[in-house]
Parts: sequence; structure tokens; C-alpha cells
Amino acid sequence: MTTRSDAGTPAAASRPAPGTRPVPADATAVPARAAFPALGTTAVLLVADAGALPAAEAVLRAELAAVDVTCSRFRPDSELTRVNLAAGSAVTVGVRFAEALQAALRTAELTDGAVDPTVGRAVIALGYDRTFAAVRPEDARPLPVFRPAPGWRRIAWDPRARTLRLPPDTSLDLGASAKAHAADRAAHRAAAEAGCGVVVNLGGDLAVAGPAPAGGWRIALADDHSRPVPDDCPAVTVTTGALATSGIRVRAWRRAGRAVHHIVDPATGEPATPVWRTVTVAAATCVDANAASTAAIVRGHTAVDWLRGTGLPARLVAPDGRVVRLGGWPPDNSSHAPSPATTTVYGEPR
Repeated sequence: MTTRSDAGTPAAASRPAPGTRPVPADATAVPARAAFPALGTTAVLLVADAGALPAAEAVLRAELAAVDVTCSRFRPDSELTRVNLAAGSAVTVGVRFAEALQAALRTAELTDGAVDPTVGRAVIALGYDRTFAAVRPEDARPLPVFRPAPGWRRIAWDPRARTLRLPPDTSLDLGASAKAHAADRAAHRAAAEAGCGVVVNLGGDLAVAGPAPAGGWRIALADDHSRPVPDDCPAVTVTTGALATSGIRVRAWRRAGRAVHHIVDPATGEPATPVWRTVTVAAATCVDANAASTAAIVRGHTAVDWLRGTGLPARLVAPDGRVVRLGGWPPDNSSHAPSPATTTVYGEPR
């Protein structure tokens, strides 16, 4: 299978090229940064021109507010909550929800179901039924009976009429694709509003838009849950496209004495087997990068061969620290190297 961009061209053909150095629109511009809590993680915004930061930040905040009220599992007034409560009946959804659902269904198709939005009930049964900050780190309750997810192919969806019918007793979890879709939307809208290059990083889902600064954006890659991130962590240079990091150590807790995490294997309903600590993938869009990185966590031992088939650059880190690089991913370089701007990609904490 070849992961493709929304334009229908192979993502590998237009993927971010670490180390490339395009000429920026304004070589004298000074990059600036803003960071704030959002969607249960930290939103980080970088702009190539400090004077454009307020305009770009306003766009990002508006986009994140919209995706929260549309796709949050934890808001009783969200559209996702309304859709899940109506499982078994047909409902009409709004434009923003339709976009998020389309991204989730496309992700499921491209990953052959390894990333499936119908895992909502399985995630809730594990104890992730509230914002992660409120999840009990040591949950003494017995483990749930694990059951396969209903499956994305059972969703009845008419994109023209925007009518949706979930199978009875099914709950959607759009967390993975909705956050990545928000990063893509926000980056392109913020770049257009600001008139310069921007980076949007939503807890490991990172999208780049507009002309990059001279030398590109240098992205530090955090392989685990260490805080603060080590100064000598590896880094890559990105000028366009997107990166996504999925991992099993940031959103993890214990249930009945067993270590569990938030990335569920739809085939079993259980947390994915911990074969990889983190997986980072580069693609033309954040939705595609996130789809591939999350699917790799779920696929475990078969992830390397599957990722090779996509042609996407990827970096996989095993629990013992062993690193596998695919698709032309460059050798590790320290984030100490000089750079016009640096941000950090954390192990995917959605």
C-alpha cells in the first residue's frame, strides 16, 4: 500500500526533505514562538517573522477551539458526544465534523484498519474515559473484557448529505486523525494570515506551511517521556510537509497492576503490544504522517515491512533504545546544531 496525500499524489514524492535549505521570503525576519495548553496537550506555534505572531496565534486558537467543540470525547456539548449518543440512528453532522470524519475514515482505509475510529468503547473501558490529566495513574479496577472494535466499514456515511449512522453500541474516537487534521488546517490558515512560514505542533502532530526560514525549521525528536527533553536529543530539519510521532509512554497508566496505554489495536480491543517506544513519520500532510506512525505502533513486529511499502521516511525506536530508520530518514544529528528556530516533537501524547 502507498500512503497518498489528499491531492492524490504519493506522499513520499513530496515529503519533507530533512536538510534542505530553501530561500525564505524574508531572510531578515526573526522567528518567534507561542505555546499554550489545548486539546489535552501543549500547542506550540512557530512563525518565521515575529511581527506576525499575534495574527498566526489568533488563527491557531480559533482552529483549536473549533476542533474541541466538534471532536472532544470529554465535552458533553461536543458534536462527537451527540453523535455517539445517537449510535444506531441516522444524524446529520456539521461541516467541521464531516471533515474530521472523512480524515478518520481515510486513515482507516490507508492503514487497512490498523487505525480505526470505532475503538471509542475500548479506550473508555481501559479507563481513558476522562481527560488524561484526570486518569488515575494506578487504577485498581479489574481489566475489562477485551473485544474487537466494531470496525470502520460498518459506519454508514453519506458525505454529500453529511448523514451518519453508527452501528448500535459504537463510540467514535477521532482523537488521532482530528488532531492531525487540525494541525494541517491551522498551519495553512495561519501561514496565509501571517504571510510567512509557520510550524504548528500539537503534542507530536506537526505541520509546516509557508516559506521556511533560512536553514529550515530544526525539529528536536523526543524519544520517550523524559521531561525536560535532553539537550542532545536527535533533530531533523524540515522545510515543508509534516511530521507525526506516536508513542506508548506519555499517555500510559496501570490497570489492575498491568501497564496499559491509549493506542488500542482494533483487532483485539487491547492496548497495542509494546514493540516500539515511539514512531516518527514524515509525509505531505500531518493526517498521513499520523496515520502511518499510529499504524506502526499497532502493527508492532510487522511495522517495518509495512512502512517500507509506504515509501515514507520513518524513525522507529524500540523500548531498549534501538533505532530503525526507513525511507531515507537521515542519521541522528544532535539538536545542539545551530538553527534559526527549534521546537520539540514529544512522544505522541494525544
